[in-house]
Amino acid sequence: MASSPPLTSASLLLLLAAVSLLLLPPAMSQSCKSQKFSDANTKFARCTDLPTLKAALHWTYDDDARPGPTLSVAFVAPPAQPGGWVAWALNPTGSGMVGAQALVAFSGSGGSATVKTYNISSYGPIVESEIAYAVTGRRAEHSGGVIRLFATLELPAGSGGKAINQVWQVGAAVKDGVPVKHEFSPENLKSMGSLLLTAAESGGSMPAPAPAPDSGGGGPTPSIPRGNGLSGGGGDHGGGGFFGVLLLGVFLVF
Repeated sequence: MASSPPLTSASLLLLLAAVSLLLLPPAMSQSCKSQKFSDANTKFARCTDLPTLKAALHWTYDDDARPGPTLSVAFVAPPAQPGGWVAWALNPTGSGMVGAQALVAFSGSGGSATVKTYNISSYGPIVESEIAYAVTGRRAEHSGGVIRLFATLELPAGSGGKAINQVWQVGAAVKDGVPVKHEFSPENLKSMGSLLLTAAESGGSMPAPAPAPDSGGGGPTPSIPRGNGLSGGGGDHGGGGFFGVLLLGVFLVF
C-alpha cells in the first residue's frame, strides 16, 4: 500500500486555517448580510463587515425624521472573552478616541445585556454620562458568542452624504459595571474608520482613519457635554485605539 505524501508547509497552513474557521461560532463567521437578530422584524437598510475585531455594523439613516435626522444602528461583535464588552462610537470632532461618543454593551450581573453611554472627552477615568447625540431604543442581546448592540441616535441636520468618524472596540472584562481596558494588538489599535451614512451600497465603512467632517457645511457639529472629562492630555490620540490609554489609566492599579 502506497504511503501518503508528506504535508508541505503550505498544505499545513491551509489545513490549520480551515480548522480554525470550522471552530468559529456560526454567529461570528457570518458576513453582515447573513446575520440575523432575535426579532425578525429588526431590519436595516445597509451593513458592512468592519475590517477588524470580527465586527459588523448595520445601519439605517433617516434624513426625514423629526426633530432631526436619525441613525439607527446594530453593532455586532464578539467580546474579547466571555463576560467582556463591545463598544461602538461616533466621533464628531476627530478620528480617534478623544471626542468619541460611545455606546458600550456588556452582560450585567443578572445575565441580561445592557448598554451604557460614555462621552470620551479627554484622557483619564471614564464616567457613564450623556453623549452629544440624543439616544433612544438602546438595548443589547448576547448569544452565539457575540453581543449585538442596538440604538438610534439623533444627528445634526445635513448629516446625510457626509462621512462621519466611527470607532469600535472589544474588551475582555467588566469590573463593577465599568469596562476594563482592552488589548493593544494591531487589530485593537486600528479599530477606527469613517462611515458614509447614505452610501449607495453596504461598503460605506472605510478602514483607514478619516479626518473630522468638514465644518464648512453639512450642519453643525454636536456640542460635546463637559464635566466628565478625563485627567491629563489635550489632543486627539488617533492611533491609540478606542479605550486604549483611557482605560489603562483607570485600571492599572488592579
